[in-house]
Amino acid sequence: MVRLPYTTALTTLFSYGLLFAFGQLRDFFRKLIDWFKAKNVKGYAPICLGLEDFYVRRLYLRIQDCFGRPIASAPDSWFDVVERTSKDNNKTLQRTSNTSRCLNLGSYNYLGFAAADEYCTPLVIESLKKYSASTCSVRVDGGTTKLHTELEELVARFVGKPAAILFGMGYVTNSAIIPCLIGKGGLIISDSLNHNSIVNGARGSGATVRVFQHNSPAHLEEVLREQIAGGQPRTHRPWKKIIVIVEGIYSMEGELCKLPEIIAVCKKYKAYTYLDEAHSIGAVGQSGRGVCELLGVDPADVDIMMGTFTKSFGSCGGYIAASKEIIQHLKHSCPAHLYATSMSPPAVQQVISAIKVILGEDGSNRGAQKLARIRENSNFFRSELKKMGFEVLGDNDSPVMPIMLYNPAKIPAFSRECLRQKVAVVTVAFPATPLLLARARICISASHTREDLITALDVISRVGDLVGIKYFPAEPPKIAEVGHDKLE
Repeated sequence: MVRLPYTTALTTLFSYGLLFAFGQLRDFFRKLIDWFKAKNVKGYAPICLGLEDFYVRRLYLRIQDCFGRPIASAPDSWFDVVERTSKDNNKTLQRTSNTSRCLNLGSYNYLGFAAADEYCTPLVIESLKKYSASTCSVRVDGGTTKLHTELEELVARFVGKPAAILFGMGYVTNSAIIPCLIGKGGLIISDSLNHNSIVNGARGSGATVRVFQHNSPAHLEEVLREQIAGGQPRTHRPWKKIIVIVEGIYSMEGELCKLPEIIAVCKKYKAYTYLDEAHSIGAVGQSGRGVCELLGVDPADVDIMMGTFTKSFGSCGGYIAASKEIIQHLKHSCPAHLYATSMSPPAVQQVISAIKVILGEDGSNRGAQKLARIRENSNFFRSELKKMGFEVLGDNDSPVMPIMLYNPAKIPAFSRECLRQKVAVVTVAFPATPLLLARARICISASHTREDLITALDVISRVGDLVGIKYFPAEPPKIAEVGHDKLE
């Protein structure tokens, strides 16, 4: 967990307070002007109320050039970023015809499959010619091809579960599946830093939702014990079922889930386990099978395994892997399966090809090389950032590494200066993170060379000095040992 220093907290709060005060002052004068103009249609309430979009108007728009940057090439280790200009102080942005070739530290291209691949790309092009870009149908009508069936069987085999089901969007995989697994009378216990897709899925389920402290098996057990003893609200009847939801790698923290301990607690209290492996499947583990493989957990001990194809596999969509009974239930009840267009066949073929490369079924050892490289790159980059004095979150082997920025003024300063020096980074602030915990999120890829990483470290170090985000003392450079023959 982040332990925010008092001085940093005070300066950050003061900065946000100043922005809020000036924003409220501007809103006051804007209301006066609008009152004289009488712009609103009589009898209609304004669609956007002042306080509801205050943050967007008065804080986000000031720095919106740091977000949503369009690109003009594949998201490989280097890509082309489209340059934008503004004539109204960032209220609107216009794209130009110019691009900048930048080192990509923002995309989830963990294994490097997002660019052209010698094995995957020809097969994807062939599937496009054979099946077209879309099935133009839902899975239960005419939207299931041989590729969809093959991928479901391959995913189940890859993650070690009896069956799997595909969805066309990773976010929907969580938000549409959770309400099909639990409803009124059930209890969801969710990690406090779970992804928004899990939060919305839990809210939409109608089940009672309780939160436990981030990655704390001890607090999870405390919450479970308390809720089982108390039962359902008002009636105090026993819960119909309990599901504990965690992530393999937390996308804003880069931390690995304490899965073995959480599984032990869930078994003790007979609660189901739901594991979101969006950022961990394919990226960690000796053979890319995610946190279960990395932490030595039997996949049979995890009741529902969720993952996406948008990170390690260079495609789109998501999956649920579980028992045959659960998968059959989802095929009959999940709206995302019954009413949404199925995954694009070329996207399905991309995932099939990528998994086969990872497993070595393409006849090469490129998959093993990619997995080794993502581990080496991630651990090297994290270690060097810490040596420089940055506050870096997350664990070893995780390709996600947030660098803490805190102060709102440092968000655009860090992002713009890195881009000026041809390094593209992603900065993240409220509401994706708590208000005081803004950060830059670095995502490392197997496609990055050691020279790429050294270039990025050099730029980030210079920008860190300029912006003032090295919150810890830098580690002194090691002096090379001198042999006795040199001393004589």
